[in-house]
Amino acid sequence: MSKKALVVIDIQNDITKHYRDIIDNINTAIDWAVDLGMTVIYIKHNNLSPGTRTFKPDTKGSELAPELKVVSNHIFVKTKANALTSADFSEYIKENGIDEFYITGADATACVKSTCFNMTKAGYTVHVISDCVTSYDLKKMPEMLSYYADKGCEVKALTEYMESN
Repeated sequence: MSKKALVVIDIQNDITKHYRDIIDNINTAIDWAVDLGMTVIYIKHNNLSPGTRTFKPDTKGSELAPELKVVSNHIFVKTKANALTSADFSEYIKENGIDEFYITGADATACVKSTCFNMTKAGYTVHVISDCVTSYDLKKMPEMLSYYADKGCEVKALTEYMESN
């Protein structure tokens, strides 16, 4: 039997554009995951590139957004778009046998995209909760949802997942 996790990607203070549009849905997804006994995992981005001002380690901007429900201490930091590049995250999911993921977060054209692509490539089962992801450029969302499906992810709205479980 597969072990499942809900993954919340980069819902941090420096993601101000559009995350507020999905935060209530993400919090509902967190409640749903907890009710089903899923592990809830938070991924934070730290930007180590010189000259950038966002997602800097140990700043207010790198903290999880205050509106986000935090129900576990499974918080992992990445410095690249793909969450699997976080050695701590990769080790945690391996040690715990987690092989099925429900993905939420930002940015659909960057970190969520890279994580989903690399998870499916690694053989994991990936579900993208369509109304729990966002992008800086909302016009790209339909294209991104199609991209996820083309790469082997299941893409559904939160209510569809909630009704089927």
